[in-house]
Amino acid sequence: MTSVPKDFGGKAAAKKNKTGFFRQLGKQWQLALMSVPMLLYVFLFNYFPLWGWRNAFLDIANERGTLIPFLSGQTPAWYGFKNFTNLFSANAITFQETLRNTIAMSLINLVLGTVSAIILAVLLNEVRNRKFKRTVQTVTYLPHFLSMIIVVGMAKIIFDSSDITPGPINELLLTSGLVKKGPNWLGEEKYFWWLVGVINVWKEVGWGTIIYISAMTGIDPCLYEAASIDGAGRFQRILHVTLPGIRSTFMILLIMNIGHLLDTGFEIQYLLKSSGTMHVAYTVDLYVMEYGTQTLDIGLGTAAGIFKSLVAIILLTGANFIAKRLGEDSLL
Repeated sequence: MTSVPKDFGGKAAAKKNKTGFFRQLGKQWQLALMSVPMLLYVFLFNYFPLWGWRNAFLDIANERGTLIPFLSGQTPAWYGFKNFTNLFSANAITFQETLRNTIAMSLINLVLGTVSAIILAVLLNEVRNRKFKRTVQTVTYLPHFLSMIIVVGMAKIIFDSSDITPGPINELLLTSGLVKKGPNWLGEEKYFWWLVGVINVWKEVGWGTIIYISAMTGIDPCLYEAASIDGAGRFQRILHVTLPGIRSTFMILLIMNIGHLLDTGFEIQYLLKSSGTMHVAYTVDLYVMEYGTQTLDIGLGTAAGIFKSLVAIILLTGANFIAKRLGEDSLL
């Protein structure tokens, strides 16, 4: 009886796969060479900066005062996890408020952005006039390419609450008699989170709609014909054919957005905040910028950035795991 080698299916298979990989790489060396600049870009801007994470564990400031120059030759003292404990200490109300603001605005952006993109995509998918459909689609996704400075500047004009020259929103409310005095949209805390959500929806809804419309084009037309034969109306076809057809796309985008839950933004909050909305405008990104560049407490700012990255990894992995357990499409 012939004996079976011990490494059968093990080392031999691994060696064969390794040889096959290099043989395939040799055949496609042009494509591999074209990918080198992108790999260098990713390494330079995504992985190399991770070396700076060590600042969260070092006493970058000499005696917690003067900043130690990078090329001074001085070796910062080991600071341990004190910067992380300082983030959540009893006196660190600022970071706790920042975390609350970030999560609140992220959830508002996530819900409003997803719902509005799906609704607009469904409505455009039902339109039979191609010219009108393309016009609406073009008009809605063009704001995606505008600078946030321009978008916030337009928002300040639209939501202006001055008595002399009120913005279009307040002027409409005053003219219609719905209010006697226009709300201070830009100066009161209770409006700030929702105002950020509305601005983000206006800027990004068209871009998100493109993804869902692309998913709808992949739905088999026979399903719509079968539903029509069975007596399903337009709304029933949307409910039982269109929405289930984009479920996998929705899950993938949801997982990706959950991973960016603490990445609610920096520009819009920085440009839109005022003295009256300071406590609800600060996000984790603004917190990192303030302690990293203004107060020069680089260790505390780096610790906040690491915390944000770790939470993002945990949320992304958790959402992906739950999607797998539910039998939905996942990223990993």
